[in-house]
Amino acid sequence: MGEKYQTLSELNLEGHFLGFVGDKPEKYKHLRLAIPSGDVKVKLPKDLRCSLVSTLVPGEQIRVSAISKLNPRTSELKLTAYRVQPVGFCPIHNHLPETTAKIMVCQKSGCIKRGGKGLLSKLEKTLCDRGLLEKVKIEHTDCQKRCSSAPNCVLILGKKQYRKIHPDAIASLLENHFKGCFKTGKIV
Repeated sequence: MGEKYQTLSELNLEGHFLGFVGDKPEKYKHLRLAIPSGDVKVKLPKDLRCSLVSTLVPGEQIRVSAISKLNPRTSELKLTAYRVQPVGFCPIHNHLPETTAKIMVCQKSGCIKRGGKGLLSKLEKTLCDRGLLEKVKIEHTDCQKRCSSAPNCVLILGKKQYRKIHPDAIASLLENHFKGCFKTGKIV
């Protein structure tokens, strides 16, 4: 018989975060977003829920990348997020330079329990404060097979990899890496 829902397309929605839908933080499965045409409910996959509950603030401007699905029998439209980014505090420009830096942060339960959620939010805040967030790709990964040293993140700069590194040190390495991209030699 096939799936109940048909996948329509990928889309990006930008609006104000209104809050989560659910009784308790561990039961939040959706977020509410105010967009110009009204309020929408967007389903959150499990890997995004943990990090978003502690970082999103009601009223914050966010961009949600989602997949839209349609139930052909009921004409019900369902949106499922695969990325949520703040834009109110750190505007993201459409003409981004090609990134040569990537940070992979483990979002499996062992790392989350040992501070992975805090590591991710501290990392995003530090990069945002230094104007580096739009130059770096942050990926949420599955287990990195280094559970004994959780929380785990890997900074990749070109061909070099750095592990077990503090967010401030990551920001300093990134500043040095991108120094040649700016005329003044400093990142504002």
